[in-house]
Order: sequence, then structure tokens, then C-alpha cells
Amino acid sequence: MRLWSRPRPCRRVMLCLWLLILALSVATLALMDLVFRDQTQTPPNSPRRPFQRLSGPPDLEVIVDSWDRLKQEHNLGLAPLSSLQEDQLLFVPSTQVRNPAPPPRKGSYRMVISSAKKESAVPVLPTHGDMGRPVRLKLEGLERDMEKSALQKYGFNELVSERISLHRRLPEARHPSCLVERYSESLPSASVVICFHDEAWSTLLRTVHSVLDTAPKEYLREVLLVDDLSQHGHLKSVLSEYVLLLEGVRLVRSTWRLGVAGCRSLGAARAVGEVLVFMDSHCECHRGWLEPLLERVAQDRTRVVSPIIDVIDWQTFQYNATQWPHRGVFDWRLDFNWETLSQQENQDSPVEPVQSPALVGVVLAIDRHFFQSVGGYDPGMLFWGAEQMELSIRVWLCGGSMEVVPCSRVAHLGRHHQPYTLPDQDILQRNKIRIADTWLDAFRKIYYKRDTLAHFIRQSESPNITELVRLKKRLGCRNFHWFLTNVYPDLYIPQDRPSLSGELYNVGTGYCADYPGGRGAQGATMDIAPCSGNGYQHCELNSMGEVRWGPAGRLCFHAQGERVVLTPCPAHQPPRNKPQWRVIKLSGQVVHLQTQRCLEAVKEEGDKQQRDTGGHQRGGNATQKGLFLRPCAHQPRQQWHFEQLVVPKGA
Repeated sequence: MRLWSRPRPCRRVMLCLWLLILALSVATLALMDLVFRDQTQTPPNSPRRPFQRLSGPPDLEVIVDSWDRLKQEHNLGLAPLSSLQEDQLLFVPSTQVRNPAPPPRKGSYRMVISSAKKESAVPVLPTHGDMGRPVRLKLEGLERDMEKSALQKYGFNELVSERISLHRRLPEARHPSCLVERYSESLPSASVVICFHDEAWSTLLRTVHSVLDTAPKEYLREVLLVDDLSQHGHLKSVLSEYVLLLEGVRLVRSTWRLGVAGCRSLGAARAVGEVLVFMDSHCECHRGWLEPLLERVAQDRTRVVSPIIDVIDWQTFQYNATQWPHRGVFDWRLDFNWETLSQQENQDSPVEPVQSPALVGVVLAIDRHFFQSVGGYDPGMLFWGAEQMELSIRVWLCGGSMEVVPCSRVAHLGRHHQPYTLPDQDILQRNKIRIADTWLDAFRKIYYKRDTLAHFIRQSESPNITELVRLKKRLGCRNFHWFLTNVYPDLYIPQDRPSLSGELYNVGTGYCADYPGGRGAQGATMDIAPCSGNGYQHCELNSMGEVRWGPAGRLCFHAQGERVVLTPCPAHQPPRNKPQWRVIKLSGQVVHLQTQRCLEAVKEEGDKQQRDTGGHQRGGNATQKGLFLRPCAHQPRQQWHFEQLVVPKGA
């Protein structure tokens, strides 16, 4: 008799089936519990699940249609400021209460990959055993491809941005005196207007959370996101749902491409705060950035202020503090630059604001009523470029002032390149033409001599600046000579004498004097290159015997041994201490009076050059080219003449 028996095959199959059903049930219950726990316990402002669906229906989006009328009124496709109250837009208010975010830890970095980016995520592959090295190489190749794709799409390394917390805390960079500053308890309220067009998810949301995390709630009235007709999918309904979870954040969508000026004007028309703070959509704020700006505006409602703009590297997202003190300036091509000031020029206090001829548009704070009274942004400015320059000049000429506040710092993400193409590559010149014709008065001819493309555009068409001219008269704005005398007296006013200004052309080489960018100003050697014809090679010989170079005229030819270099032009010195040059018109020679040598262009050093100059050996110059001081001789390489590319009317 058997003590045990083998189970029948059918009984064994049934047992396995029941075990499988039981395992599936347990797994299903666990998954449902996990999903339910995520939906009920995830904080509303958590960046871990930015694409989570709402349990209830979102607010309806209100559509107001009147853009057909606006497009007919304005042939540039941009609406005047007064019409932006009734444009076509999608308005998404926030109805949720934002729970306070947990305090970020120092150096808080974590992986944040949104579900909309799943197609970009690196697949998880096994790396053990003999397959480890090939898999790692494959992962590295995939990551390089994704970085390249993200760089082309956004102009910065989006992969690195996705790995950084939306609540990153920047290192303290303010002067110690700023930390003990006390501000008024009755500061005005602020509306932060953030315009964006096809911005990356991580950088846009990091900007919003940075404002919410650092601005005191008693002063921050709202954050107003203005979508300038973005096309990327993650900026559509997903962003609307995300904004609904943030207290004090509103979303306005334009259904017409407005550009920076029009988009910010739209935000200003919808804002309710006493002070407008315009901010780019890829910024990070330091703690305490808002109060100093509001304090300065509250003291003088005609004052427009900017924080120190620090830099976030587009490739590594590393934070770099900007040197202080500095101010914003521009040259005669109307290009903006930051100018570092010496400590002697700012002796009062290391935290004292500095008046600035111009301000960049990264972050600007301005009283809302003053912004409206001075005319807002010029609605004729197309897409982007030079709109902050126009506003800066207009504010100064029409009763306001501009300054940089050192106790306020905001970091701005630079781009490797502009990620989107413009419909017209001449847009920047067209915007600058509006500035020149409206505000520069008789000095506009200096601009047109240095921007030849703008000159030829201006010859074929005239900008419609009728409304700006009326505004200028109505506000009683000063002329540009007053600006040069009282606001920016350091800007050199060129003489542009006939036959002594323009591109410095060399007969022997067929090249022009050139200064490659990126070398810096101190002791940089002059070069020669094909004549560009775009105005960047402009120079002039003035009545003091200086050869001034560049659109700003801040750099002068100087002798360093036998090389000709560029150095900052001496200021407030007697003429005998300045480099002196003279042009001999009959021979075309440019003579350095201190050495009595002539300016010579060297295209290639070598045997031919040595034979042409009498066989003199010049050690160390075998491969150099550029501008040299050589004994005067009647040869083509020492024959020069200034070529004026354009002669504007009234010159």
C-alpha cells in the first residue's frame, strides 16, 4: 500500500492557475494603492509629477476674438498698447491654494524628467557582466545625441536642466552690507510678468518656482505667465493644469505672435500690481531680490530699476556671479553692453545703486502707472531685439531714470544660439531704425554710417513712427543732445570727417583693418581681413590725431613695439600724451608721429615680404600678419584710404 500518490496533471494545472490569479490580484491591489497614494499625497507644487491629470475638470478658458480688427489697424501685425485690453487670448486663472514647498536643501539636485519628455529619456539597460562596457558606450552615445538635439531645440543643454531641482537655491553673492539692509514695511505690490515662446518645461517652471520661493507673499501680488503663441505640446493643456495648482499664478495665451514688446505690453495690460516686474522665462532669483527693487521704485515712481544680472552657463548650468559695479551702455550701432566701473567711480557705498544709460530687458521693475504714462513698449517693435534700448532712451528723455540696484540679484540663463528663426532677418535693423528716427535726432546719421544694412533699408522704406512722435511731443521729451550731455557724456561723439572715416582699406593687400572679436581691449593686436561692408570695421582719424576704432569709438590705435594694437583711448589727458597719427593724402600713408614710421599691412610674412622690404630679418614674425609700423616707403602695402560706405542725408 502506497503512503503517498503523485498528483494528477489536471490538479497541478489548476493549482498553478489559482496561484497565478492570486498573484495578479495582489499586484493589482498594490498598483491601485500606489496610484491612489500618489494622487492624494503628492503636494500640489511638487515637480515630481508635473503632468499629473486633475481629478476634476479645469476652469473654462475664455476666448475673446478681436484680432482681425487689430491686424487691419496695424500693418506690422502688432497691436497698439491701448488695444491690448481686448485682444484674443486664453485666460487661465489659478483657483487652487498653493501649499508651502518644503525648504530646499543646499545643493538640491535631483532628476526631474516629465512624462512629455519620455521619448528623450535614456533607456535603462543592464550593465553587468561582459555587456557592461558596450552598454555604457551606447548610453553615452544616446546622451550625446540627446544633448545635441536639445541644444538645437532650445539653445542650451536641456538634459542638464532636467536633472536640476525646480527649487534650486543659488549661492549667496550679495555684498555683506545688503544682508543688514532694512526696507519699508509699506512697499508697493508687484506683478511679475513672464513672457515665453516655446520655452523648455524645466527652465520655465524653475523661473516660476524661483519667484514664488524667494519673493515675500505680502509684496508679490501675482505671477503672470504670458504665452506668446507657443507651439510645443508641453506648453498647452499640461501647463494650464499645472498653473491651476499654483496660488497667485495666472496664465494668458495670445493667439497671435506678439514678440517681446507686444507680449510684455499684453501682460502689463492684464497685471494688477502697483509695480510691473518684467522677467525672462529662464531666470533664477536670489533671496531678497524683490524688496530692493520695490524700495527704489517706491522712493521715486519715475525710476526704472534692474538687479545685477548674474549668468547661468548654457552648457553646465553653473552659476557665475557678475562683478560689481557696472552699468548698461550702448554704442553707435545701438548694441547693448555691460560696462564695468572702477571702484573710484562708485565711492559712496558698495551697495549704492548706479544710474545706467540703458538697461537690459532680462529683469526690469517699473511703476505700472508710469509705464502706461510714458507709452509702454513701442508696439511697432517686431519680435525681439532693441526693444529695451528704445524704452531706456525714452524713459530718460521723457522724465524718468534708470539704475542698477546691487542688493538685488537675478541669474539669467544665456543661450548658445537663438532657438527659433525669425520670419525676416532684418527685424533687428528695422527695430533700430525706429529708435534712430524717433529719438536720435541729428545724431542718427552716426548710426546709419555704422549699420550699413539699416541705411539701405531706410532708403527703401520709412518706418511708421507717427504715434511715437506725437507721444514725444505730448510728454515734452528732451532731445538726444541732452541725453549725451547729462546721462551718457562718456559716449564718444565721432567727427566722421570726409575721407578720414570709414573702413581703412589697404591698396597692396585689398584687405581692410580688422579687429576680431573676443580678444579684449587691452593690448589687442590689429589684424587685416576682407572688407566686410557691414560697419563693424568703421574707424576714423579725428582732429586730435587719434585713430578711433569701433562703433563706440572707445578704442584707439597705439604702437607696441612695431605692432599696432588697440587700447582704451586716453581721457582727460593733454594732447601731447596721446598717440598721434597723420594721413599724407598724396601718398596715402598713415604716419605714427612719435616714431615717424608708416602703417603697413602684412598679409603673410615670409621670403617674399622680406624681399619687398629690403631683406630685413624679423625674428618671430614668420607667420604673423596684421598691422605693423615700418620705415616709410613708397609701396602699396603702405597705401591706405578711408572708404565711407554710406553717406546719410544731412551728413
